[in-house]
Formats: sequence, C-alpha cells, structure tokens
Amino acid sequence: MEKALRYRLLNEPLQAESICRDVLACDPDNQEALITLLLSLSDQFEKESNVNLDLAKEVVTQLRGEYQQEYFAGIINERWGKAQLQKGLPRDIAIGWIRTAMRHYDRAEALSEPGDPDAILRWNTCARILTQWGDGASDSVPLTHDVVGGFGDDVPPR
Repeated sequence: MEKALRYRLLNEPLQAESICRDVLACDPDNQEALITLLLSLSDQFEKESNVNLDLAKEVVTQLRGEYQQEYFAGIINERWGKAQLQKGLPRDIAIGWIRTAMRHYDRAEALSEPGDPDAILRWNTCARILTQWGDGASDSVPLTHDVVGGFGDDVPPR
C-alpha cells in the first residue's frame, strides 16, 4: 500500500489503481486498498475519458461505516463535477454533481467523530466552487453549512 500511496502522490493514478487491485485480489475487504482505489479512480476523472464513474460508486458501497460511505461518495461527486467543469460540459450539469457532493458531506459531518473537520472542509470547497462558477439555479439556496433539508431536487440525471 505504501507504493500505491507513493504513485498517487507522483500523480500516477493508473499505477496506484493497479497495485490496489492486486491487494484486493488477496484481501477483498482491505479498507485502505479500497479507499486508495477509489481515490485513484477519481484522480483520473479529469484526464482519462474511460474512467467508469459507476465503478468508483461501487467501491464506495464496499467501505465499512456510514461516515466513510457518505464522505467518499461526496469525494466522487465533487471530483466528477469539477472534471465536468474543466472539460467544458454544461455548467448546470457539473454544478448538480457539486451540490450532490455537498449533501453527502452534510450527512458525513453529522456522522463524524468530534474534532474531525474533513467533511466541513470539503463542503466549504464545494461552496467556493459554486461561488466561482455560479450555482446553476435562478433561486439559489443560501450557501450556509446549516441548511436544513439539503439542496432540493435540482440535481440533473447523469
């Protein structure tokens, strides 16, 4: 797993993905390998056109714990939305992915351990993306972390 992490840091997600798949072939429930695989897949969203979003979502379902599943579902949606923005796809669709990520981060934050700011920090990043790119809705929801009920049903289908 050290090598997989090193390859991710070297911006070589295909190599990291391959190592994670080797580890998971021997230990299918290895949580570190699953998380690193998921991150390696999402590292490829912007550059690789053949990365399967559904595969990344499937990896999330194998994670133990509701917090982990919500947090990493947020990561997938955030990174997919950012990749769509970078690729020049319609802004409203990409923003929908970012808003979905924020809902996952809201749920993750509610499940997080005291003193774990990760979900809030990711939520804040998404809020800044919405501010930078526009939220894609004429009647936007206020960008506050304490919004009750999420962001509505404005997320377009994939």
